Amino acid sequence: MDATIIAPPNSTKNADGERDPWMHQTKKGEQWYFGMKAHIGVDAESGLVHTVTTTSANDADLNHVADLLHGKEEYVYADSCYRSAPGRVNHDDLQWHTAARPTGIARMPQCRAKAKVQKQEHGNASVRAKVEHPFRLTKRQFGLVKVRFKGLQKNTAHVIILFALSTCGWCDGN
Repeated sequence: MDATIIAPPNSTKNADGERDPWMHQTKKGEQWYFGMKAHIGVDAESGLVHTVTTTSANDADLNHVADLLHGKEEYVYADSCYRSAPGRVNHDDLQWHTAARPTGIARMPQCRAKAKVQKQEHGNASVRAKVEHPFRLTKRQFGLVKVRFKGLQKNTAHVIILFALSTCGWCDGN
């Protein structure tokens, strides 16, 4: 599972002279972004997107963890922002593999334990990388760098269609 921010057009040339009221701003790192978020759940084996939800950008990723699970998972791979996610989901039989914060690994002394943690994080990152592929297809190949419509409902329909197309296989040459 992962999320990405999609910006709205910069133009305020509308009747109200304002930006889209359904989009909000959020801070990611040291940078401020304005727009909406697309949250997706991806199958680790096949790379197929099974769940898509959208929210305004200021909504936390953790609020939609339960929405991104379809109920048949055994393992969940997620970024470090989902570290407290197991407490928000009612599935006790799930094995969570969330990324460690890079600063936590950097603080460890150079020893076998650090090498073991780095190797484990590399293995988990290779599984988590499957969720980035649909984002690349929708943003780069389908051009969803900015949303096209006003409001979350129309943009949600557009995002769902693009993620469905990104998983069908025709755009990969398969």
